[in-house]
Amino acid sequence: MKRTIITIFVWLGLSTAVLPQTKLRARDLGVPFPGASGKLNSITDVAGVEVGHTTLVSGEGKTAIRTGVTAILPRGKISVQPVFAGWFSLNGNGEMTGTTWIEESGFLESPVMITNTHSVGAVRDAVIAWQVETNRRPVLNSFGEDFWSLPVVAETWDGVLNDINGFHVKPQHVFDALNKANSGTVSEGNVGGGTGMICYGFKGGIGTASRKVDVKFGGYTVGALVQCNAGRRDQLRVAGVPVGQEIADNTPVAGLGSEMRGDVGSIIIVIATDAPLLPHQLKRLARRVSMGLARSGSTSGNGSGDIFLAFSTANQEAVKQPTTQLTMLSNNVISPIFDATVQAVDEAVINALVAADTMTGFNNHKATALPHDRLRQTLKKYNRLAEPGGKR
Repeated sequence: MKRTIITIFVWLGLSTAVLPQTKLRARDLGVPFPGASGKLNSITDVAGVEVGHTTLVSGEGKTAIRTGVTAILPRGKISVQPVFAGWFSLNGNGEMTGTTWIEESGFLESPVMITNTHSVGAVRDAVIAWQVETNRRPVLNSFGEDFWSLPVVAETWDGVLNDINGFHVKPQHVFDALNKANSGTVSEGNVGGGTGMICYGFKGGIGTASRKVDVKFGGYTVGALVQCNAGRRDQLRVAGVPVGQEIADNTPVAGLGSEMRGDVGSIIIVIATDAPLLPHQLKRLARRVSMGLARSGSTSGNGSGDIFLAFSTANQEAVKQPTTQLTMLSNNVISPIFDATVQAVDEAVINALVAADTMTGFNNHKATALPHDRLRQTLKKYNRLAEPGGKR
C-alpha cells in the first residue's frame, strides 16, 4: 500500500543520500484527525524553519549501523537571530543539552539537533565547529571576536537496531544535516536521528505535522517534529482506537525476549510557531505536548526520556539594545495555540509510525513496520476510518 520510493544508498563513509520520498502518511490511510493542517503538514509550514537529516545505514549483525542525526534550524541558515523558547521534561531519563541557558535567558541561539544517546557529545562539538566554520556567532553569547556556544542536542536510544557503542555519528554527518536543511517536505520514518528507533513496539522514527489556527484567533501556524522511540505495543491508540491491542500478534521486536514488553523508550518533540509567544508562554506550550503524546497512548514511564522544546519565530528584533519593543499574544486567546499543539503532536507520532519501514539491525533484531492494511481494518472495525485525507 505504499507509493513508489526512490532511495539511493551511497556506501562511502557509511552515509546515505536519500532523495525526497513520496510516502503514505496517516491521513492517506484514512486516519481521522481534528484541525486544519498547513500546506506541507509539517514543522516547515512555520515560515523560516528548516530541517535536514543525515541517515547512516550499513552492515549487519554486530556491525549494523542504523542511526543518524536530524537538524532543525529555527530561522534557517540565513539568520543567526535567536528565538524565544521554553522547554519541559515530562520524564527526565534522557538528555537535551543547552536547556539551562534557555531556562535562564528565554532564548534559543542554536540549531536543535536530535541523534542517538551515545552521540550527543559528538554532535554538540560538531555544531560548535560548524558555527565557527560558517561564522554563525551566537548573538547573546559573543565577546569581542570570540563567542561561546551552548548547542541544543537531544537524544533517544537506538541500541536495539544500531551498534550504538560504535560511535558512528561523525562531525561531517552533522555538517551535512545542517548544510542540506531546507524548508520543504520533511522526510519521515527511518531517517536522520530516527533511523534506528522503535515506537510502540513497531518501527518508529521521525514524524511531523502542523496546524493552522483559525483566522479569528490570529491564523497562526504550529508545527511539530517528533523522534519517536517510546511506548509499548499494547498502549498504542490511533484516533482513539486501541490499535496496539488489535495488532498484537506480530512480535514487537524479533530476536529479543520479554524485556521489550517493558518501558524502554523515549521521545523528543520540538514545537515551532509563528505566534508571538514569550518564553513563559512557550514553556506552557511545551507542557501541552504531553497531552498530544498521551493521545497515542504513552504514559511516560520511569525509563522514558520525554523532553519537549517549543520556540517562536516571531519578535525577530527581540535582542535589540538597549530596549526592545515586543509583541505578545494575550493569554486570553492562547488556548487555540494549545489545541493546535496537542493535535499536531498526535498526528506527528502517527505519521512517524506510518512512514517507517521494517528494519533488521544490530544482532539481527528486527522491528516490524505498522501494517497499513491492518491499521485501516482496525479503524473500520471501530467505525473510525475516514476518506483518504483524514476527513470523516
